[in-house]
Amino acid sequence: MRIDAKGLHYKILNEQIREAIAAGEKEIILDNVNGQRYIGAGLKSDVNIKIFGVPGNDLAIFMDGPTITVHGNGQDGIGNTMNSGKVVIHGDAGDITGYSMRGGRIFIEGSVGYRTGIHMKSYKESCPVIIVGGCAQNFLGEYMAGGLIVVLGLENEGSEVIGGYVGTGMHGGAMYIRGRVDEHQLGKEVKIVGLEGGDIKILEEHLKEYCCIFNLHLDDLLNGEFLKLIPYTHRPYGKIYAY
Repeated sequence: MRIDAKGLHYKILNEQIREAIAAGEKEIILDNVNGQRYIGAGLKSDVNIKIFGVPGNDLAIFMDGPTITVHGNGQDGIGNTMNSGKVVIHGDAGDITGYSMRGGRIFIEGSVGYRTGIHMKSYKESCPVIIVGGCAQNFLGEYMAGGLIVVLGLENEGSEVIGGYVGTGMHGGAMYIRGRVDEHQLGKEVKIVGLEGGDIKILEEHLKEYCCIFNLHLDDLLNGEFLKLIPYTHRPYGKIYAY
């Protein structure tokens, strides 16, 4: 079914989405979205939501299962505390993408703002994944406790694709950066390591889907030079706050 979101208050739009899901709809198309917040908030379903326009903050917050595809840019807080499901952005995303994300996947064709992946975490078999096609601003992976972040730098081949203070407070998970990384860009809690065979398998697994979505060639991406960022320790502040 289709919903014309033009001029709709975000509460009314989200009510209509929930009513459609309750009625058994498996695909919902939202036209003329212009900043409406909380789309997909807390939804537990296998519904497929297609958005044409620019959704507002906290898209897919607490989401648990649906697939949301945005044909446009996204604002701040995409995937905030997301449990499972998938978000695809055919454009750029704002700040704090994947904030406290606990599971699921976020695939972004373009670039992201500040503090992407802040407080991401894994639990048992749940491992959140964020893949960024372009670049990322400062504080990427800040206080990251688990999960996976990949930055491909497709818009900046041969130059810096991440900002500064990367991995500040990081104590879990891993980041793969396709492009140049200098030590001065990193927080003191994170280090650069080389890739091993298992890392290539991880990248292949997640990049296959990304390439399929955005019509890219996997071999072209894997031919680029990746660097892996991991934390020095899982308790970077243990001596400060505990005895």
